[in-house]
Amino acid sequence: MHEDAESLLAHHPPQKHSAWARYTSIASKRRFLVAVFSFATVSFLALGFLRSPWTDQRSFTPILDPQTSTNSSTPTVALVDPHGPEANLIGAPTAHFRDNLRNDRKYITSWISAGWTNDVMTYINLIYLAMITDRIPVIPMFTPSHIGGAVPPIDFGLVFDVPRLRKALNIPVLEWHEVKDRASNEVEEIGCWNTWEAVQKNEHYPRRSHVPDHLKLDISYTKAPSWIKTIPNFDGDVHSSFWALAALAFPETRAENLVLPLESPTNHLLLPPDEHMLCYDYLYFTCANQPYEMEFDYSPAWRFVGQHLHWSPTIEQLANQYLRRSIGIAEDRPTPPASPWIAIHVRRGDFKVFCGEETTGCYASLEVIARRVEEVKAELLQRKGIMVEHVIMTSDERNATWWEEVKGHGWYGVDHSQTADVLGPWYPVLIDAAIQSLGVGFVGTDKSTMSNLARRRVESWTDGATRIYKWGTPNADDH
Repeated sequence: MHEDAESLLAHHPPQKHSAWARYTSIASKRRFLVAVFSFATVSFLALGFLRSPWTDQRSFTPILDPQTSTNSSTPTVALVDPHGPEANLIGAPTAHFRDNLRNDRKYITSWISAGWTNDVMTYINLIYLAMITDRIPVIPMFTPSHIGGAVPPIDFGLVFDVPRLRKALNIPVLEWHEVKDRASNEVEEIGCWNTWEAVQKNEHYPRRSHVPDHLKLDISYTKAPSWIKTIPNFDGDVHSSFWALAALAFPETRAENLVLPLESPTNHLLLPPDEHMLCYDYLYFTCANQPYEMEFDYSPAWRFVGQHLHWSPTIEQLANQYLRRSIGIAEDRPTPPASPWIAIHVRRGDFKVFCGEETTGCYASLEVIARRVEEVKAELLQRKGIMVEHVIMTSDERNATWWEEVKGHGWYGVDHSQTADVLGPWYPVLIDAAIQSLGVGFVGTDKSTMSNLARRRVESWTDGATRIYKWGTPNADDH
């Protein structure tokens, strides 16, 4: 039988001024501070787009955080969202996150450590794990893994519609900035589960992430048991099981699997996994039945969470604005359903590592992709009576000749020549991802998680037609 934390510590008696003793002292002196959180409204100057293959000389002002004005004098009554922060926290964001947690609630959180689309999938997994453990998910920000570390993080709720998600799931969903004052410099200790060392043998430390640094958390990790691994004793995969991780959220299994934790890096404390704010180092590689199962239609994380994670009104409005600009629809005209479109996502840049120096025959040709587009058009016409004229290409390809060939197919591109300057570095990828997912059809790149999520969204949101093209060899997509 496994020892509990107290027994383990008895076998490893603390030395003078031990980390455990310091933790006890610190915990007994915890202060309760309430900080007033203020919001700053950022306004952008209207800038005209420079000439590009996709625009003309008309001015174009992307809209960020559009406001709806009203002249009504009728007083409005603010309703408390039972699944929002008002009902699930003590009050406004506090300098110490613990001071804002209700004793009659239990919470769960985790960190991201991959590219942006994979980080979205990580947070989907976090919310699903919260559902099956009956806890409140507390979601951190997105960090700029794909656009450079100097770029500030962006809130989850600026990208996705959190109130809509709460309503769809009928559970509370919180963001970290609603719990802890984002201006706080107070470093707080917490114990978390280390899943990363339990599923792979090459890195002998918890999964690294910049998120705890932003949240000012000093973490003492406890290595999870090896039985969380989905495929035992298989070095070729690093997935863990949702229900195995969920078991560690409950008192009996937790107690049976406590081992001596690692010291926290700042205050050198030894803390068991927190029971009030349960946390895991990394949840991207998590599944119910098989690795990478969000590629499959039965995926519970997608069915019960992901499909309900819609874009924020700002991102959706920006996507429609950029789309209208691309295909020449007046900016005061609605986009769908009057002008349905098929989106394409071609991922090439970083996939070169799978091709070597010679990419000819490795990347799929535009003719291969065009065949898939025609399949989608035919299915939409046959199944839904929709005739699609507009096809929008999104890609990380930078070759001008390739883009001229795209135009030769009668397809449109999205002009981001000023997007980063006007809106910020996050917005090109956010707008592209929204455009990919809001149409009636989609064609994407095999092995790309960005394509896979766009495909899932189109299938869930518009009952659209989708295809994924193969690549890697000259005849990879023959069918």
